[in-house]
Amino acid sequence: MSAPESKSAGITYASAGVDVEAGDRAVELMKDAVKATHNASVLGGVGGFAGLFDASRLLTYKKPLLATSTDGVGTKVAIAQAMDIHHTIGHDLVGMVVDDIVVVGAEPLFMTDYIACGKVVPERIADIVRGIAEACSIAGTALVGGETAEHPGLLGEHEYDVAGAATGVVEADSVLGPERVREGDVVIAMASSGIHSNGYSLVRRVINHAGWALDREVSELGKTLGEELLVPTKVYAADCLDLVNALNKDGAAPLHGFSHVTGGGLAANLARVLPQGLMATVDRSTWELPAIFRLVSQLGGVPQADLERTLNLGVGMIAIVEASAADAAIARLGERGVASWVMGAISKTTDDAAAAGTDFVQGAKGVDGGAVLMQGSYAG
Repeated sequence: MSAPESKSAGITYASAGVDVEAGDRAVELMKDAVKATHNASVLGGVGGFAGLFDASRLLTYKKPLLATSTDGVGTKVAIAQAMDIHHTIGHDLVGMVVDDIVVVGAEPLFMTDYIACGKVVPERIADIVRGIAEACSIAGTALVGGETAEHPGLLGEHEYDVAGAATGVVEADSVLGPERVREGDVVIAMASSGIHSNGYSLVRRVINHAGWALDREVSELGKTLGEELLVPTKVYAADCLDLVNALNKDGAAPLHGFSHVTGGGLAANLARVLPQGLMATVDRSTWELPAIFRLVSQLGGVPQADLERTLNLGVGMIAIVEASAADAAIARLGERGVASWVMGAISKTTDDAAAAGTDFVQGAKGVDGGAVLMQGSYAG
């Protein structure tokens, strides 16, 4: 127990638990990584009150629409903290933010981040931000600013949370979404890198219930449980934009929409980008559940319906394209190292489908859109 503070010495910010010098040290450690994301549109250096981005390019648009998104990483940070590994969590943050923006066809231009912690450990903060910067570089997005806040007494010494926001731009007549989706379109799945950043409250409950330690070697995974749970979210933004540019050109626009598979699972997120009256029929047999999802199901006895409305189950992003463009889309994604396959098709919603019980999913999150019918059993 620490000795009581001397009344004559007075109370300082440092004695209240905030170390300003540690914050300055963290900025120095992360500075080069942040600068590496900057392009000619970023003005000023690191450490200003606000990030400046030259928007002159927007003058070349006929009707530029700004797109914005904000998100966090959720309880996956608890795994990072327990393992004392912090350089990957930034990829999760960026993926959650920029890949929501690209769904409407927008290019994410710049991003800011926010880290709240119980105690500023410069090396730890720098690791987090380096991960954010690395993922921003993958997405082609400038990291123009951020904030680290020390909250002693509110968060534990080794606890932190991260959040971020990004802004992008898209030409008004190029916006992707439900209005473009048509009967006869096909649904293309893009493989996830793992659990990504959603459903960790369920996953952590399952492994705690099973009594498994994070350093447990798991043969099915080929690594420890903790290493698997920390596999960073795949960032799809650049791949999706490349697909837009490759397919939607010369007056043709066979790529109609994307769905980012995050909280709510595959079916609910796909339903959000479908118009009323249409549904996607997804064939589960077109892919095999990755080992980590099978493990969570088995360890926790988690019902399939609960798995499907919580986790991505191996599909991190979805593209909806005209049937005639499906082969070209899969080939283009393959050239960029993105595994993809046709997982279903779009048709009119039928009464028979709506009677399918838990396999029939209406749009979620207040979106008055289409529906998804999950059919068959997973391969393997």
